[in-house]
Amino acid sequence: MAKKVEGLATVLAIGTAVPPNCIPQADFPDYYFRVTNSEHMTELKEIFKRICEKTAIEKRYTYLTEEMIKENPNIGTFDGRSLNA
Repeated sequence: MAKKVEGLATVLAIGTAVPPNCIPQADFPDYYFRVTNSEHMTELKEIFKRICEKTAIEKRYTYLTEEMIKENPNIGTFDGRSLNA
């Protein structure tokens, strides 16, 4: 059983983690459909483009690069092992 703690909770610090790779929002639909090998889904891509245009987001930050995704294709599959682990 967990031990009950007395007293108030305290926030010791607030930080922000920003991944190293930045993709402009206007380029994100093309990037996303390219790395997921879904460029043949043109209707869905057009819908996704409209969604991206209507958001107030200007940049998307990601840790993964296009090269990392190509080297580890299972990273985008539902049941696949990621990063060859």
